[in-house]
Amino acid sequence: MSKLEVVPEFRFSGFNKAWTKKRLKEIGTFLGGGTPSKTNPDFWTGLIPWVSSSDITDDSIHQIKVTRFITEDAIAKSATKLVPENTILLVSRVGVGKLAVTTKNLCTSQDFANFTPSEGDAYFLAYYLKSKSTEFLKFNQGMAIQGFTKDDISNFVLYIPQDLEEQQKVVDCLSSMDDLITTNTKKLESLKLHKKGLMQKLFPEQGKSIPEFGFACNVKWIKKTFEEVYSLKTTNSLSRDKLNYDDGIVKNIHYGDIHIKFSTLFDITKEHVPFISEEISLDKIKQESYCQEGDMVFADASEDIDDVGKSIELININGEKLLSGLHTILARQKENYLVKGFGGYLFKSEVMRKKIQKESQGAKVLGISSGRISKIDVIYPIEQSEQQRIVDCLSSLDKLIDAQTKKIEVLKKYKKGLMQKLFPEIKESIA
Repeated sequence: MSKLEVVPEFRFSGFNKAWTKKRLKEIGTFLGGGTPSKTNPDFWTGLIPWVSSSDITDDSIHQIKVTRFITEDAIAKSATKLVPENTILLVSRVGVGKLAVTTKNLCTSQDFANFTPSEGDAYFLAYYLKSKSTEFLKFNQGMAIQGFTKDDISNFVLYIPQDLEEQQKVVDCLSSMDDLITTNTKKLESLKLHKKGLMQKLFPEQGKSIPEFGFACNVKWIKKTFEEVYSLKTTNSLSRDKLNYDDGIVKNIHYGDIHIKFSTLFDITKEHVPFISEEISLDKIKQESYCQEGDMVFADASEDIDDVGKSIELININGEKLLSGLHTILARQKENYLVKGFGGYLFKSEVMRKKIQKESQGAKVLGISSGRISKIDVIYPIEQSEQQRIVDCLSSLDKLIDAQTKKIEVLKKYKKGLMQKLFPEIKESIA
């Protein structure tokens, strides 16, 4: 292989020399890190930036979040070291694969193998290493905390353009993709912030009877208890191992999916919902326990107060058989008080979330029981036309947010593919 010219699949015009084989230890040096004692608060009152693995993002080599600063005395009396600018901060534990280039001198925790290049462009090398980040996972070792050491990766093989201008071309190309992703991510964050602010205006604040914004004048909002509006239906307690994504007749909502992936307005044609495995008997399931459009499903347990009682409204089940499963509360309107979709947004409003959180109980795991949720007050405009306008407004924003999210996913996928083409495939052992 050494006699073959190694070049990437994509290459900028004007460059035709073979790329030179190097190992990391040949083109730079490693520095470790450490954490000054937290019991000495004076160590944390300095001006020297100190970062941990959580301060590095997985999406960009340009972003380092600096919130903690230490003193020179902290460096002298701990394992941390001052890392020079243009060093590649390689996360070696707790987030293996993340990396970034520092533009200033700083210190890191022990979860880094920091690499300072003596030749080559630091950003080129960082992008190169990022494109091969899955290779680092092969070095994972340890039971509690997996990771790698500098010795593990010192023989990592790279092929580098001899011309620094070619390196810069690659950096410019990928940096422009990063800028595009960052711009669109900020737009997504702005849309989410706008929606959050709008919801605070469209639903009454705690202790008030009407919201700040309304589509129609003098619309009355009424208050009923949850149990006056909803009746509760029986749910099952099937665990994940009783579900599958391949075969079945009846689908099942698991509380974990409410926390992680299901949309506020649940449309079964747009969600990846598991089946109940066919060997599980459903003979004792009553017909009324099958989900209907307009039902609310609440996740009754969470380790996080922000997620306890998180909910979805079923707006389209497409004629499929669907059940509400483990750690869920299934609620169905007694009368048509609320238009389809309104309940979904109502129970995501700040006023309703606070009511649910107030009723939650538990230490490590918080829960909301059907009895306690039944006693909370539900508020809504008596005019269903006003409810519909609120749904239309917020759902249109959700569509924009969804489209923007998908756009970012496409950009990230394109960048990943581009990186695979801009760097040569390494077909030999990297160790």
